[in-house]
Amino acid sequence: MSSISKEFLKGLWAELPPFRVLLGLCPTLAVTSTAENGLGMGAAVIFVLTLSNVIISALRKVIPQKVRIACFIVVTASLVVSVELLMQAYVYPLYQKLGIFVPLIVVNCLILGRAEAFASRNGILLSIADALGMGIGFAASLTLLGGIREILGSGTVFGVPVMWESFKPAEFMVMAPGAFVALGMILAGMNAFNRWQSRKKGEIAPVSQNSTCASCGACNACDGK
Repeated sequence: MSSISKEFLKGLWAELPPFRVLLGLCPTLAVTSTAENGLGMGAAVIFVLTLSNVIISALRKVIPQKVRIACFIVVTASLVVSVELLMQAYVYPLYQKLGIFVPLIVVNCLILGRAEAFASRNGILLSIADALGMGIGFAASLTLLGGIREILGSGTVFGVPVMWESFKPAEFMVMAPGAFVALGMILAGMNAFNRWQSRKKGEIAPVSQNSTCASCGACNACDGK
């Protein structure tokens, strides 16, 4: 696998921002009451993250080391202003729903983290791959989280009814506590999948209910006693 493909794919599972490396949790929990909100915030982050990585990577050799963080914030802030103006012009209702969390992209730890850890140390092509992978992974995560909350809390996805007529929505799912519940459900599902995958590869050998410590062969701590 080429290095470009590797950098892109890592953000889709191995280093999935909200669920693996726990970056950008503030907007992840705050704006995902619907799938539309999650997708909108994710698209804004993809735009800012990709362009900031490109600019910072291109200027990495001329940015003074002592003021690099300040420079990263200036670049990010300029891009966020552009996103705000575009959203106000073309998707104003969505901009109103996302509220303060659009300008707060400036201090999103995902943006600054990728700038510091990757874009400032690698070339433009690798930085683009890294940004697109992380951005798409972030957008997909927010859309999934928002979709789960919207289905359970309203019975709709992107505003379209998907549940039966007698379905009674759990309204708390579109409130603040619902974000933590949905996040926990997704993390539990991912952890269960990882354990299943590990067992399938033989990394974790399941212990039979009839096995004993003496026959497990895992260690010599008990000398078979």
